Amino acid sequence: MGSDDEMEDYGFEYSEEEPEEEDVDIENQYYNAKGMLEGEDLSEAADGFKAVVKMEQEKGEWGFKALKQLVKLYYKMQKYDKMMESYRLLLAYADSSVTRNASEKKINSLLDFMASATDVEVLQEFYEATLVALEKAKNDRLWFKTQLKLCNLWLRKQEYGRMGRIIKELHRSCQREDGGEDLKKGTNLLEIYAIEIQMHTEQRNNKKLKQLYQKALTVKSAIPHPRILGIIRECGGKSHMHDGSWEQAATDFFEVGKWLCPRRVQCLKYLVLANMLMESLVDPFDAQEAKPYKQDPEITAMTSLVEAFQRNDINAFEKILRTNKRTIMEDAFIRNYVEDLLKKIRTQVLLKLIQPYTRVTIPFVSQKLNIPVKDVEALLVSLILDKRIVGHIDQVKQLLELGEPQQDHGKFAGMDKWARQLSSIHSTITNRLT
Repeated sequence: MGSDDEMEDYGFEYSEEEPEEEDVDIENQYYNAKGMLEGEDLSEAADGFKAVVKMEQEKGEWGFKALKQLVKLYYKMQKYDKMMESYRLLLAYADSSVTRNASEKKINSLLDFMASATDVEVLQEFYEATLVALEKAKNDRLWFKTQLKLCNLWLRKQEYGRMGRIIKELHRSCQREDGGEDLKKGTNLLEIYAIEIQMHTEQRNNKKLKQLYQKALTVKSAIPHPRILGIIRECGGKSHMHDGSWEQAATDFFEVGKWLCPRRVQCLKYLVLANMLMESLVDPFDAQEAKPYKQDPEITAMTSLVEAFQRNDINAFEKILRTNKRTIMEDAFIRNYVEDLLKKIRTQVLLKLIQPYTRVTIPFVSQKLNIPVKDVEALLVSLILDKRIVGHIDQVKQLLELGEPQQDHGKFAGMDKWARQLSSIHSTITNRLT
């Protein structure tokens, strides 16, 4: 068994009173049973722990510990009916025979132990039995934690309907009498928002994600776990990226990188991505919080990408994408923005390339950018419409002619005059009719 079992056996306070002989016998029986856990036949250990429970005339600490061991043993032996029988008996002890803190610690420990179970029906029965007992005992804190654990189970199984029902219950537990959210329960609210964010991320519901992020920002009276803050800020960063708000996205991703949460390295990669998209020359790893991760293998590929991006070195940029496929291209979120990065770097190279010329052949540009002619034409059209290039494309001759031809200027001026005259005639007729 785990080290937590060993530690909990030494949690008693010493006193000058001599222990009763019955207590000594029960304690010895418990440790004898525990010694049998090392043997091949686990049923002997199970019998030993059952004997501990029977030896206590009144429900007490040793029986409670023995039942915890039985729950784990029967799970390992795949005797799930006996496991649940022992667990329900343990929950009865928790209601009246041991201290609230001791019961919370043991139940929480068992819930964590069961989290790795693959049999959904067994897990569901285990969680539901826990919830019934906690509701009866009015243990709101552990009830809330257990509901979150059950919610995480349904998230892993993609059972979003069941998740939704639990989330509604959790929200009700954080409401005032008038139905509004009780902001004094800020830590609990952020936990709920975090699990909702994970659900809607899986469902790609960007509208809902944005709403949840905004709601989470309004919660001030909370001391959440860094993991929760990381989930919320990462959601904000991704929402800002979706809207093209690169600077705001970078701020949120940097916030995740500051905390010791599981997603910090991933979000620092996203920070580098956002910095490139907003064409920032600031090195995010100059900051004290991010500096230790600069040489992380997951990060170095992205920083190499930045260096090639800032040099406008297309060949190096594309080579880095190819050679770091796992750390860059296999991340679906980064992959969504690679085309934007390529367009930016190609734009910079293109603008620099055509600067000395008045006429440039499109195949020449295609060769320099290492992309097909049709992609060059699409890029040129985009830049002309954005007025970053003044010129026009001769598709017959496959030429980009820079500067606005005089004849075209006259033609457009004439069309503008004609449009104004038509507008004037339209206004006159409308006025007469009214």
